[in-house]
Amino acid sequence: MDVDPRHYNHVAINDNDIHSIVLSYLVHNCYKESVESFVASTGMKQPADCVEDMEKRKRIFHCAVEGNALKAIELTEQLAPDLLEKNKELHFDLLSLHFVELVCSKKCTEALEFAQNQLTPFGKVEKYVSKLEDFMALLAYEEPEKSPMFHLLSLDYRQQVADSLNRAVLEHSNLPNYTAMERLIQQTTVVRQCISEENAKNGPPSFSLNDFIRS
Repeated sequence: MDVDPRHYNHVAINDNDIHSIVLSYLVHNCYKESVESFVASTGMKQPADCVEDMEKRKRIFHCAVEGNALKAIELTEQLAPDLLEKNKELHFDLLSLHFVELVCSKKCTEALEFAQNQLTPFGKVEKYVSKLEDFMALLAYEEPEKSPMFHLLSLDYRQQVADSLNRAVLEHSNLPNYTAMERLIQQTTVVRQCISEENAKNGPPSFSLNDFIRS
């Protein structure tokens, strides 16, 4: 569908919209104290179970980021009992974090036993084979952090798994799994792409600086 870029010149954004975007970000990322302070200063309403939910998700998130994957799994099963049973890929990623912690702690025998009992069954599914091979290859290195699979030991990888877990828990609770800011950025990207395509067809629209000042 063709999009006329001029339709986006005069979109009004009020304080309530901005407040909702900020609150969505704070709740999503479990900033409990900031949420309470922000709600108090703006007079916004806060769901009754919002704080309790954030506290639980925050514990789960921090356990995953810190590499305490088994505790993250335990807490997730308490909060969302069937989540990991349904989301096998996320379950695999969490188990892999524990495997990595065992490898980094030089508990290679324990890591191998854990892999055989918990990770190997995933090898029956094609999409896990390559990743499983990468994890198992870590056992062959005296210094796994210097191996070609070093990224699997990184904070970035744990953060990625923790983020995915947080989104899954939110979705399980019938809450948005992306913040309003993220959705706004996605929508803006689509609009900009449409504008670029329209410009390529018809040339740039006749905008003046005053159009943006008045919008």
